[in-house]
Amino acid sequence: MTNETREIRLKRLRMRAGHRGIKEMDLILGGWAERHLATADDATLDAFETVMAEADQDLYQWVSGQAEPPGSLRPFLERLRAEFMAGR
Repeated sequence: MTNETREIRLKRLRMRAGHRGIKEMDLILGGWAERHLATADDATLDAFETVMAEADQDLYQWVSGQAEPPGSLRPFLERLRAEFMAGR
């Protein structure tokens, strides 16, 4: 969204992250958003937004280690997975 301010983008991402459709991903992505969105740079926001475009079932398998993530998503998902596993 080219005319979107950073503030609006953060609000939109935070809302989408916490209202995914399956509770596990609400908690994982919503929790990450609450902890990191305010300080994330544009590249991290882009990566987060790209990850959020994926299906919840795939994301959960990648984050939980049940399946290998695609190469393009791997750097962000490894970061997300590390936090998820540390919080278990």
